[in-house]
Amino acid sequence: MVVKRVQLKDYRNYALADVTFGEGVNVLYGSNAQGKTNLLEAIYFCSVGRSPRTPRDRELIRAGQERGFVKLTQADAGGDNTVEIVLSKSENKRVAVNGYPILKLGELMGVVAAVYFSPDEMRIIKDAPGDRRRFMDIALCRMSKNYFYLLQRYNKILAQRNRLLKNGEAPDDVLDVWDNQLASSGARIALQRKGYLSRLLPYASEAHGYLSGEKEELTLAYEGLAGETEEEIFDLFLKELQESRMRDRKLCFTSCGVQKDDIAVRVGETDVRAYGSQGQQRTAALGLKLAETELHKERRGEYPVLLLDDVLSELDPARQTKLLTRSQRYQTVLTCTHVVQELTSDCTLLHVENGTVHEG
Repeated sequence: MVVKRVQLKDYRNYALADVTFGEGVNVLYGSNAQGKTNLLEAIYFCSVGRSPRTPRDRELIRAGQERGFVKLTQADAGGDNTVEIVLSKSENKRVAVNGYPILKLGELMGVVAAVYFSPDEMRIIKDAPGDRRRFMDIALCRMSKNYFYLLQRYNKILAQRNRLLKNGEAPDDVLDVWDNQLASSGARIALQRKGYLSRLLPYASEAHGYLSGEKEELTLAYEGLAGETEEEIFDLFLKELQESRMRDRKLCFTSCGVQKDDIAVRVGETDVRAYGSQGQQRTAALGLKLAETELHKERRGEYPVLLLDDVLSELDPARQTKLLTRSQRYQTVLTCTHVVQELTSDCTLLHVENGTVHEG
């Protein structure tokens, strides 16, 4: 899959822009605060329907304007597709795929496959478990619309159970009904997350070894619900819900479930989440993202586009070279302030200045 063209109107600092991308490595270069990251963000926005930088769509509209617009054209084995998003300060965003409005955001998943990485993505390793769950969920949603809807269902059931607990309206027979539904959806989510990590691990280990010069070994492990089959996970989760019911009533929320899942990330014997150096955490996070592109290729038959925001400045020269070499496997769009020597050949250079983009 490749992104061919992005058109913007009143998006962030872009009044109007029409940008064409090459199939290989695309370099957005220019001074800081000129709009490089905004263009990268627009591609990812068309992939998952949300910005990687803010949960508030209104912030994506150019200052002083009431509406904004993004249109992306991509090509894959099935032909060209378009995604159009209209932003408004007074209404919810409207999304259309190939000219047809979609009513559910899940219908957007998989149309534009994009993997995004910036220095802030180190939070996948060093911050709270929620960031690692989000990493798994976005990847799984992009590969399966059914997973997107399953996750939605689980969250709705969880919210209802928590509401009953908070309001003190949770007799045992009512909780029994919600517990069964929560365990059913949770077991399916846990099984898919476990499967995802087992498939991701060899790619992540290889990518991390490549970036570190084979000096370190990365391992991943699922931390969450016990059990190996859907039936076993269901039984164990349901039992845990029943055993924690008294505690949940006191806490007024559900204290167990896949909303507590985490990924154990180790380099050698070191848990890099808590004890890794910044360099180890950065390399591990980047390795996970590179692994994500390979697993997507395995499952869908095509690579996603790789979006790298100001990553080169965070890497030493050896890792810069390794990353740029690896990026030639698929379409890559990266941002930087200065064009390094490795970017002067076989790349599409796009100069960004004050919300305008010029090739060369």
